[in-house]
Amino acid sequence: HAFFVASRGHHADIGGITPGSMPPFSKSIEEEGIVLHNVTLVSGGTFHEKEISDLLNAEPYPARNLPERISDLRAQVAANRAGEHLLMQLCERYSDVVVQAYMGHVRQNAADTMRARIAEILDGTYEAEEFLDSGAAIRCKVIVSGDTVEIDFSGTDDQLEGNLNAPRAIVKAAVLFLFRCIVNKPIPLNAGCLEPITISIPEGSLLSPAPPAAVVGGNVETSNRVVDVLAKALGVVAGSQGTMNNFTFGTKDFGYYETICGGTGAGSDFDGSSAIHSTMTNTRITDPEVLERRYPVVLREFSIRRDSGGAGEHSGGDGVIRRVEFLEAMDVGILSERRTTQPYAIGDAEPGQSGRNLHTHGNTRQEIGGHAAVQVQPGEQITLETPGGGGYSQPRGNNE
Repeated sequence: HAFFVASRGHHADIGGITPGSMPPFSKSIEEEGIVLHNVTLVSGGTFHEKEISDLLNAEPYPARNLPERISDLRAQVAANRAGEHLLMQLCERYSDVVVQAYMGHVRQNAADTMRARIAEILDGTYEAEEFLDSGAAIRCKVIVSGDTVEIDFSGTDDQLEGNLNAPRAIVKAAVLFLFRCIVNKPIPLNAGCLEPITISIPEGSLLSPAPPAAVVGGNVETSNRVVDVLAKALGVVAGSQGTMNNFTFGTKDFGYYETICGGTGAGSDFDGSSAIHSTMTNTRITDPEVLERRYPVVLREFSIRRDSGGAGEHSGGDGVIRRVEFLEAMDVGILSERRTTQPYAIGDAEPGQSGRNLHTHGNTRQEIGGHAAVQVQPGEQITLETPGGGGYSQPRGNNE
């Protein structure tokens, strides 16, 4: 047989300078968690628990809650074994030749479907730019020619000192997501979708950083802005909340991490959705009962942030308000964007509202910015008000 089986896991904590491994102010990848290079996890049917435990325990920023990390890795191994078993069964039933042929058919179908959708877009060069809250620019040209597309990110700013750098793999995933969405047909997600698409990224830019650049914010925040700039260039939909609102808290013994929903952008024939994870945020949020049972916190509010979506012929969706009270002293981190910029509108509609992060202690309630690290005491609260989506009004002279 000639297949690879892989599983990708999002671990709750893999070390780094803050619980939850999503530090707001990291400046190198080592501050974001343990970095492993080609480590053998299983050989000869043996799981190398001691060796991997030693690596995860390494200074200066060891992983928290090691038993949970080991259990997560064992679960990924089990998932790979299940995948291997199912593939072997498939090959035994249909033969290697037939299975490989149909893998080719699935990929070719995706490529053909993508080419057909691209051919519906008028030939030409579509340009847009988007800005991170820091002012860093992401620029792109989408050059459509027949049934192929060239995406050129020339003009994007150089890599950043902070952690909003996005490696090429993240940019590629964001491109795949956007074009898979505009196909609007039930095709399996695979590399065939990218066959008619060429991506050009300037080396040393914030979309192609050189190691050991910090990148944790690129995965969760800049990825959304890449989707924004592509959708804006093509004019297919107004901006969604454009952030994952990464919220972490914990101590040296545990770390908790969640992303928080917001509003999505409106389109030519639909309103945006409220209180939903959007674009590159592929997560669901923890149930309040589970959150409060497992962690020393109380969820005081989780509600829709009314009128935060932009008005237009079609309105953007609303964001949410999420307010957490802490029962113990701990470290809190927030890594979020769209706190000083707004999700863009299309036509003369209104943009979505920016988000806000607030820290309440005693009778004082203060804004703490999009990137924040706070040491909270019992009884204090953190509130995240997430952005709404942009509105849509039919643009004049739209060229698609």
